Amino acid sequence: MQYRELGRTGWKVSALSFGAWAIGGTWGPVDEAESTAALHRALEMGVNFFDTADVYGDGISERLLGRLRKETRETIYIATKAGRRLTPHITEGYNRENLTAFVERSLKNLQMDALDLLQLHCPPMPVYYLPEVFGVLDDLVQAGKIRHYGVSVEKVEEALKAIEYPQVQSVQIIFNMFRHRPAELFFEQAQKRRVGILARVPLASGLLTGKMRADSAFAAEDHRAFNRAGEAFDRGETFSGVDYAVGLRAVEALREACPAGMSLTQFALRWILMFEAVTCAIPGAKRPAQAEENFSAADLPPLPEPAMAAVRAVYDRWIRPEVHHRW
Repeated sequence: MQYRELGRTGWKVSALSFGAWAIGGTWGPVDEAESTAALHRALEMGVNFFDTADVYGDGISERLLGRLRKETRETIYIATKAGRRLTPHITEGYNRENLTAFVERSLKNLQMDALDLLQLHCPPMPVYYLPEVFGVLDDLVQAGKIRHYGVSVEKVEEALKAIEYPQVQSVQIIFNMFRHRPAELFFEQAQKRRVGILARVPLASGLLTGKMRADSAFAAEDHRAFNRAGEAFDRGETFSGVDYAVGLRAVEALREACPAGMSLTQFALRWILMFEAVTCAIPGAKRPAQAEENFSAADLPPLPEPAMAAVRAVYDRWIRPEVHHRW
C-alpha cells in the first residue's frame, strides 16, 4: 500500500481507501457480515482511511465503521459527510442548527468524541458563496466536535470555489478514466494550497470493472437502476454521467489497452494513482474478494505511457462529448 499526505492534517492515508457508500445502501442488497468482512480485509491490506456519509443506509454505514474502529488497534481515519439529510435539500438548510445536529448524530453513530473529517455533502452551488457556512464549521472545530473539514462536490467550479476557504483540508470529486476534467486546472490549484483530493466514484459505478454487460440487471433499490438520468440526485453520480451503452463500448476499448497481469478494475485504480495531486481513490467493496482486487492495485507498478495514452484516446473518442462540459 502507498500512503500520501492528506491536506495539511499531517495524516498519511492509504492511496487506495475504502468508500463506504455501497455497504450502506442504494447499490443493491447488502449483507452485514460480508460488509464487515470486507472492511477487515481492507484493514489487513493496509487501508487506514474510510469514507462514509450520514445518509448511507440512514446511518448503517457509519455504525459499521464505528464498530470497526472499536475492533481494531490500528490507527484509522474516518471521514463522513453532512447535508443530504435535508428535505428539501436547499441552501437555507446549511445553517448552524442543522449542521450541529448532523454532527451530533454522526458522532453517536461512529461512537466518536470528535469527527476526524467532516465534509459538506455536495451542497447546492450557492453554499460555496456563503462564508458563514464555513464559519459554522470553524466553530465546530473550535468546539472539539470535528478535527478537520472539507467538501464533496459535483463540479470543478465548486471545487475551485471551496478551496478559497483557508481551512478546507480536502475536496472529494469524481475523477476516473471517464472523468478527466479535474486534472486540467483544479489539481494544480489544490496542490498550491495543499488541499487533499479524494477521487470518488473511481470505477464509474462499476462500469470500469469490465464486469457489466448490456443485459446486466440492477436491483430496484440500486441507483444504477433508478438514477441514470438524474431522477433522484445528480446524474453524474451514476456511471459518471456516461450513457450506459456508450460506456460499455468505451470499456471494451480500454480492455484492449489493459496491461498484462492486472484486471480492468486494477487498471482503472492504478490509473488514478498516476496523478500525484490525488491523495486517495475510494473504491467501494461489499465483499472481501472485491476489497482484495481493489486494494492490491496500489502495489502494481506505474502504468507505461502507451497505456496512459490509450486511456486519453478512449476518453476523447467516447466520453469527452458526453461529460466533459457538464462537470
